[in-house]
Amino acid sequence: MFGESTRWYDEIYSWLDYEKSTERLRALIADRCPTPGKTLLDIACGSGKQLEQFRGTYEVAGLDLDPQMLELARSRLPGVPLHNADFCDFDLGEQFDVILNMFSSIGYAGTRERLDAAIACVARHLSPGGVALIEPWFLLENYSPGNVHMLVVDKPELKISRVNRSEIDGNRSVIHFHYLVATPEDGVRHFTEHHELTMFTVEDFAEAGAAYGLTHEHLAPEGFPRGMHIFKHA
Repeated sequence: MFGESTRWYDEIYSWLDYEKSTERLRALIADRCPTPGKTLLDIACGSGKQLEQFRGTYEVAGLDLDPQMLELARSRLPGVPLHNADFCDFDLGEQFDVILNMFSSIGYAGTRERLDAAIACVARHLSPGGVALIEPWFLLENYSPGNVHMLVVDKPELKISRVNRSEIDGNRSVIHFHYLVATPEDGVRHFTEHHELTMFTVEDFAEAGAAYGLTHEHLAPEGFPRGMHIFKHA
């Protein structure tokens, strides 16, 4: 999903408030899981910044499809088990008290079949009494095609401009990013990235959970801008 931009991922997403997100997650975990356990798996962990917040409270582990992302995570989290795997098809041979899948990465599952496969993996790896939290991509009714967006990083030796227009294809949002990146070493470079994220319905998540013996609760967007799906063993 991320190509050349991986190198600057943490700079591009520096606006994300991981500490605030973690506070909300901790409160949600404590409310839904009175015995919070001691092990935590972050699926699609990216560069590891969310995991970093939980290290010390939990025995943490991460998983991501992108080897370059995992290299960033390994530099941040030495000694933490980090697995290179698809979140729709993995088997770590253990269970976890808390499973996280944050920042809408579930949208990259693409199809309902792959969403079901991802939830099956969650069910297999979730300890009895544990809780899984999945932050979705937009709902179709909340997506606004045609909007244009720009993100800017402006540092003395790094300038990034990322521009895109929101597009739609059925129940998928189509994002074609154009990047201009300037550094003293490389000068000015232009490259593009193509992303497609499926806008799964609340019913899609509920049905997938039920198929694998999980209860499902959906939180409307409040503390988390795109809501949250909560799964526990039935």
